[in-house]
Amino acid sequence: MDRISKQTLMENSKTSIEPRRGVFWVIEGKILAYPFYSGCDEVIAKSGNTYNHAKLWPLIRPHGCNKRFDHYPRGRVDLTRSGRSVIYMSPHIDDSYIPLIVKEFGLEEKPKIHYDFSKHYRCYLDDKFQEM
Repeated sequence: MDRISKQTLMENSKTSIEPRRGVFWVIEGKILAYPFYSGCDEVIAKSGNTYNHAKLWPLIRPHGCNKRFDHYPRGRVDLTRSGRSVIYMSPHIDDSYIPLIVKEFGLEEKPKIHYDFSKHYRCYLDDKFQEM
């Protein structure tokens, strides 16, 4: 991530409508989506030192937000080698957001949905439900 500037990230974020990988958050009922485009290949990894939710959050979080990247429910859009789209996301994200995610990432066919119950997609709602 150090090799790519914030300006490059923002300029490349929504300049195409072809299907793209990327990450998203659901914040106060709205989708904050970040599709990856040319020049952003180093932030596509799902783990390791290019883990993109954590790396991108300081650059794209809403103005005035002081929450950590893992506070809000979040997910990822991935494309298989055959071009099939898969959405990995927190189980706290309602199905009603799927059409918005599809639009934001330029997906052309119905994606496979994978609700990820692992700690990878934990958010404040997981803590809230554990207290009950």
